[in-house]
Order: sequence, then structure tokens, then C-alpha cells
Amino acid sequence: MKVAIIGYGKMGRIIEGILEDRGHQVVARFGSDGIKVDDLKKAEVAIEFSVPEAAFNNLKICFENKVPVVTGTTGWLDRFEEAKTLCEEHQSAFLFASNFSLGVNLFFAVNQYLAKLISKYDYQVEMEEIHHIHKKDAPSGTAISLAEQIIDQHPKYSDWTLVPEKKNSAIPIEAKRIDEVPGTHIIRYENEIDSIEISHEAKNRQGFALGAVLAAEYLKGKKGVFDMSDVLNLKA
Repeated sequence: MKVAIIGYGKMGRIIEGILEDRGHQVVARFGSDGIKVDDLKKAEVAIEFSVPEAAFNNLKICFENKVPVVTGTTGWLDRFEEAKTLCEEHQSAFLFASNFSLGVNLFFAVNQYLAKLISKYDYQVEMEEIHHIHKKDAPSGTAISLAEQIIDQHPKYSDWTLVPEKKNSAIPIEAKRIDEVPGTHIIRYENEIDSIEISHEAKNRQGFALGAVLAAEYLKGKKGVFDMSDVLNLKA
């Protein structure tokens, strides 16, 4: 598989190593200078891990040139529906995940199931996420995805809010930025009687990078909009 890497920072370099280990060829690498279309066209799929300010335009260029693109950049999702429409208009392919870790995507499934079970009972929910000091958006895209899953299942909640803000119908999320922590997400349900907690802790960035490569392998040759539940066959 011929791959273009868009966003050649720490994650891009880890992704490159995994691609090469799995027998794939990196045909283009794009950093802060932007995308060169002639080089992009050499790729069968692109993997995009850039910055929020550049992500949408990067996707747009991929769609226009019919290069399927996998992206893990967060902080731009107010334009997600616009990106889906552009992808469909250009008959391209697009796979977004707020987190590509296989463990996190299993954690998503557990979170959704627990939220459905507990929605009938009187528990207060709160969330905490911890990431490295270089992460620009807060809360993390993963935390937002987890909160939205709970909101879909729980009639008490209609929004999320970043601590210390408070809203009666919003899930409070505390976002911490500490050293080089790859990523930790904690969800707590509590009442006067007891508490229930589920958590996921990433030990390094390898899991995110491997998931992105698996997503690219899945996306090659396809058209449409997908997510990691398609890659891991979790929708069934």
C-alpha cells in the first residue's frame, strides 16, 4: 500500500515505522509547509495527524484528488458534517476517529453499554482526561466522544461542560495536561450508596499509530464515510 503522511511530527514518525514494518511504502510526507498535490496523488491512502487549524483543508485537498484519508486530528469537528458532504460529493473515502487505539475503541463499546444500563438509576456522572502538555485542544476528542455516547443513552444529560463550569444537564469533564502522558480517560458514576468507575490508560503512542495504520488498510479502495467500529466490526 502506498501511503502519504500528512503531519510529520512525533505521531507521523511512529506511523511511518509501523507502515514500513507491515510492508507498506510511504510515498509522501507533508509537514507545516502544506500538501504538494503531485506527491499526494502518488498515494493510495493518506493518514492525517496535523493540527486543528489545518485539518479541514487537508481533508478537502484529499477529497478533491480522490485520495482516501484517515484522520485523527481533533479540535476541528464543528466542520465534520461539511467534511462528510465534501467526501461524498467527490466520491472519495474518509475515516475519522477521535482515538485509533484498539483498546480505546473497545472502551467506547463498554462505555456505551454501561451508560445504557445505568441510565435508569440515580447516579451522577463525571469525567476526567489527562494528556501531555503539547496537546492543544481540551477536552480531548476522545473525552468528547465518550461524553456524547453517554448523552445518547442517558435522559438526564444533554451536553458536556469543561470544569470548572457547571450546568445541571451537562457532564462535567476535567482536562489535565501533565508532562508526556499519552492519554488517560476516567468515567465515574456516583451516588450516596456507591460508585462505579471505568478507565483507560494508554502506555505509549504505539497503540494510536497501529490503529491508524489498520484503518488505512481498511479504507484503501473504498468510498464513503467510516469509523473505527467499521474497522473492528463492532457495529454487529
